[in-house]
Amino acid sequence: MTQASSVVPVPRGRSVRLIALLAGLALAVLVLDQVTKTIVVATMFEGQRIEVIPYVLQLIFVRNPGAAFSMASGQTWIFSILAVVVTGVIIVVARKIHSKAWAVVFGLILGGTLGNLADRLFREPGFGVGHVIDFINMPWLMPAIFNVADIAISAAAVTFVLLILLSIGLDGKRQRKTATPKEATHGDA
Repeated sequence: MTQASSVVPVPRGRSVRLIALLAGLALAVLVLDQVTKTIVVATMFEGQRIEVIPYVLQLIFVRNPGAAFSMASGQTWIFSILAVVVTGVIIVVARKIHSKAWAVVFGLILGGTLGNLADRLFREPGFGVGHVIDFINMPWLMPAIFNVADIAISAAAVTFVLLILLSIGLDGKRQRKTATPKEATHGDA
């Protein structure tokens, strides 16, 4: 006797819409990230600080040669390779996504990754080792300067953790905890 599969196929139209959501969100993040960076480079000088809302929001133009908090400066090529790998993984996993929430998570990660990768590939000092343009500072929140791509990646990370904590799978359904063999034979008591 065989067990019936509990996996219900997702209609093709829904799958296409979710991939379109992921791709559209990634494109929107990428464009917004690159447009804001282009404006900063064109209108500010490096190191310039503009108080938008005192003690709340500042614009500070920096070129970041590393990762978060300028860690691993001089190792930009590693982050370029990592970004290409992340992009590839998202493209492969995208077909398995059957949930709007997961499509948003992967769209934000993809857009943010591509935004910072574009800097590393095409900005000074050269291809694959370019410095990421950072310009947003919220001193009350954290001592970091970041950009739109970083915001998208951070939002995706928070949503990712929430989905995992809520046990929501790529299919959008809450995964049930299965009883271990010991719990099944002995009960909860």
